[in-house]
Amino acid sequence: MSPLGYPCTWLKISGVNKLVIRLKKRGTPYGVKVPESKLSEGSPIEPAPLPEKVIIPLQQNIGAPCQALVKRGDRVLTGQKIGDSEKFVSAPVHATLSGEVTGTTVVVNPPTGALVEALVITSDGEDKWVELEAPKKPEALSVKEILERIREAGLVGLGGAAFPTHVKLSPPKDKKIDTVILNGCECEPYVTSDHRLMLEQGERVLSGLNIIKKVLSPEAVYVAIEDNKEDAIDHMEGLIASLGFEDFKIVPLKSKYPMGAEKTLIDMILGREVPIGGLPLDVGVVVHNVSTAKAIHDAIIDGKPLIERVVTVTGAVATPKNLLTRFGTSLRNLIEYCGGMDGKANKVILGGPMMGIAQFDLDFPVVKGTNSVLVTEGTPIREQDCISCGKCIEICPMRLMPTVLARYAKAGRYDECKEAYIDDCFECGACSYTCPANIPIVQYIKVAKKELAKRAASK
Repeated sequence: MSPLGYPCTWLKISGVNKLVIRLKKRGTPYGVKVPESKLSEGSPIEPAPLPEKVIIPLQQNIGAPCQALVKRGDRVLTGQKIGDSEKFVSAPVHATLSGEVTGTTVVVNPPTGALVEALVITSDGEDKWVELEAPKKPEALSVKEILERIREAGLVGLGGAAFPTHVKLSPPKDKKIDTVILNGCECEPYVTSDHRLMLEQGERVLSGLNIIKKVLSPEAVYVAIEDNKEDAIDHMEGLIASLGFEDFKIVPLKSKYPMGAEKTLIDMILGREVPIGGLPLDVGVVVHNVSTAKAIHDAIIDGKPLIERVVTVTGAVATPKNLLTRFGTSLRNLIEYCGGMDGKANKVILGGPMMGIAQFDLDFPVVKGTNSVLVTEGTPIREQDCISCGKCIEICPMRLMPTVLARYAKAGRYDECKEAYIDDCFECGACSYTCPANIPIVQYIKVAKKELAKRAASK
């Protein structure tokens, strides 16, 4: 047993025995209760005004970037494909306005920090659409045709990871998927876009889930929603009954961060632990976000490509809102539409406060992975020395030792980070939140993971 009373294993790391705690018992307390601050949960979805121009990065997914299919001076229509790749792990991008391609630029890809080429489209004010694929019922399409439509529509995971959806729905033949989990937890503070989507467009969400079921043929389908969203639970249960999806089961889960992480969901609902370095499909599970399911409905039933999503604009703004936003719209436009920033605001974050990434440029565009624009205020906190309290270890949902990883990362001992399972960290930020010494643990972990990735790429 560890000093904290948890089951543990001893590993020999760099010639020294190190204690690595790995909690095994299902339901063992983990995570952290954070102030929800759901300022916009009562704000119905409304369309954001169309901007005068959009900036469309040619990489908005995990995987290969796209190559431009149009050039400066070309006229484009809303929904027209303007970037694509021959690589399997990629997703095309589409024009989100009708108008003229007036140039190219370079933007920073927030998750990786890499520079990405982007196309600039100036609106003609008409929002004229390209001719869409004819709508079809899922029953009239084969699994192959459904996957082709999903890929052509440019769908990626809208829960934040932005992994191409057609890839996630194409597991290897030796990986039998017996369970699908629809993730409606939305455990990040402030963010309410998925909550509103379930309340206002739940039929489309469940329709998309039904298409996922057809593709994967699972034995069980669960809809996971945190118990702080009772209205969404009741509404989705009613829709399941009225639409005849009796085999879909709502699973209310305790509201505790990071309940919405897919590995956490799998453990809490099924009692299965994804192996270190593995994926949910390794334990027979696929997890999709509710926004992704709705986008699948739009692509298959309506023939629409992915050009917009619901974005929560919240925090230190005059009027927090949930806005249906075209990709390429600047953060500045959305913030101004919500009444502008509070005078004490000092930071703009893409995503929630736990896993979001601060932005230095308000002209940065909304992309497929943007579910929230959070404006914050406050005084910067000074990092202090670790007091070895063990709080980060107690709450880590992946049963790691975050303080050890941070110490190794600060010392540049990246190989030892690897041996201490740093790849199993999904960067939820719970360790940083709970640290009384204000150590930005997750930031140190990100630096170490990036350095390890560089080393691996150079071999």
